[in-house]
Amino acid sequence: MNPRTRTGLEILLVAILFGVFGNVMLRQTPWGLNVFLFVTVFTAAMAVMMLRNRPELMTARTLSLQAAMLFFGAMFVVRDSIELRVYDTFAVIIIMGVLVLPNFGINQRIAGVFHYGAGFVWSGLISFLGPFFLIGADIDWKEIPGNRLSKGIFSVLRGLAVALPLVLIFGALFMAADAAFEDFANRAVNFDMDTVLSHVLLSSLFAWLAAGYLRGSIMEHAFAVAGAAAASPIPASEEKKPAEPSAAEGEKSYVDKFTSEPAEDTSLPNNATILEHINISDPPNADPGSPPYEGGVDAPISQGADGVVLSSDNPKADEKAARGERDWQNWDNTKFPSVFTLGRVETIIILGLVDLLFLAFVVFQLPYLFGGMDLVQTTPDLKLADFARRGFGELVAVAFLVLPLLLASHWLLRRDERRNEAVFRVLAGVQIGLLFVIMASAMQRLVLLSGELGYGWTTVRFYPMVFMLWLAVVFVWFGWTVLRGRRNNFAWGALWSAIVILAATNLMNPDDFIARKNIQLMQQGREYDAWYHTYQLSDDAVPALIESLPVMNAEDACTTKQNLYDRLVDARGEGDVRSLNWSRESAFRLLEGNSGMLINRPECEVPSAVGVK
Repeated sequence: MNPRTRTGLEILLVAILFGVFGNVMLRQTPWGLNVFLFVTVFTAAMAVMMLRNRPELMTARTLSLQAAMLFFGAMFVVRDSIELRVYDTFAVIIIMGVLVLPNFGINQRIAGVFHYGAGFVWSGLISFLGPFFLIGADIDWKEIPGNRLSKGIFSVLRGLAVALPLVLIFGALFMAADAAFEDFANRAVNFDMDTVLSHVLLSSLFAWLAAGYLRGSIMEHAFAVAGAAAASPIPASEEKKPAEPSAAEGEKSYVDKFTSEPAEDTSLPNNATILEHINISDPPNADPGSPPYEGGVDAPISQGADGVVLSSDNPKADEKAARGERDWQNWDNTKFPSVFTLGRVETIIILGLVDLLFLAFVVFQLPYLFGGMDLVQTTPDLKLADFARRGFGELVAVAFLVLPLLLASHWLLRRDERRNEAVFRVLAGVQIGLLFVIMASAMQRLVLLSGELGYGWTTVRFYPMVFMLWLAVVFVWFGWTVLRGRRNNFAWGALWSAIVILAATNLMNPDDFIARKNIQLMQQGREYDAWYHTYQLSDDAVPALIESLPVMNAEDACTTKQNLYDRLVDARGEGDVRSLNWSRESAFRLLEGNSGMLINRPECEVPSAVGVK
């Protein structure tokens, strides 16, 4: 069988096995060890399939991204925070989108943000639609040895058709003869149809998505196949196929055959005579930039594998064009009409007006941006919550929107004049500088809101802070790469900065950080929300809450003990090894060891705790 059919069958088999494995693993909640095993098995299957069928795809970049997937999968065993689980899941999905790019001949390290976005969209589409092409087009079922397969399947079906009626008849007789056997048979065949259906559907879903994704990331994509086919106008079945002589031709003599064959075309270029052709020569030291000498040969040309004449400016792109393939790696705006690109005037107007708006906002709002607590205390009817909350979200949105604006503007620049790039660098640099002022203001508002004079930390305040830190790193990287003419390095660095910051956030343990910071503020006299810390935070925060019980007032201690004991009761019903999680196990042991203290709640009898059940 051909390699494409063999690869398709391997993908189909791996997907079916993975679908069953995924159903067994991910049915159990809450997730923990099962997610790590799920990601590990999928990553290993993808790596093995690449090594077997497309070893050129297994580069150091691919291995590093697969290692990042394994890390975020492992965090499901370490952390219990719901927010972290969501972000880790998105990280795995985004990495999977980047992993399909090498199958298009795109180097992830020098790919653009557009490539990453297209890879993300393509991985989703091919995961849902890929199995249709895998089963209907990629696998040539006629090449599969059908005799043994069909005979085996037919034999199994024929045996079942004969055996099932016999089993039913004899089973009914045995059940009627013995009550104990009847009870055993009823229990053996007593199953919930809904449960069986859910197993089948979940296994099928995982198998379907795995087959589609593996096809899109491993099998040679249709664009390359179509391009290779378009490179030769002669069908493969007809190429280099010797003509079979007819019966009449076979009886001819050698001389008759030789004289009947058409003569080769021996005409010279421009229909010149032999003497004229010999006398034609190129002038000495000809200028390579000048047009070729009439009747001669143009030197600065090359020829592709299929005989197509190529230009010398971009040989790789020309080779792909000759084969009918699109150069996805170096996709730019050169194919766009000029009306859709930006010249120097358009760049000055667009970025210049935005820069003026940013500058006006910074100058006009300078006291408001950096006034801090002094402004809050001296301004009538201005509360700290209004001062911090009103501006923080909007400023984060501004910082986020600037990045795609600058990337799109730079990509649409016309490359015919170098001054366009110089103008963009100046205006973009000014905009980034003003943006850093705005981001610093947003961070100051967040610090005021969550600091000693504020209301403490929450997950809603913590994760936007992490996002702002990542944006700051990205804009520094933007200036180092894009503004220095190295745009191809931007997306890879931005991706890994996100991976590193998210990994550091996982290791930091945000819920524990939030609980300990708020407990410190409580000891300094700030208000403490016991209900939020025991219901909204995960088991990652349990050690900090247990340690802080002696310093809580009666009402907070009563609420904390009761809610932690309820959490202990719920945890006692969870014992499946698939849900194994280090944070939950540590919290359970800690709560179990302090169960006596949690049950004994004298604080709830204090008058200040009246109404707390």
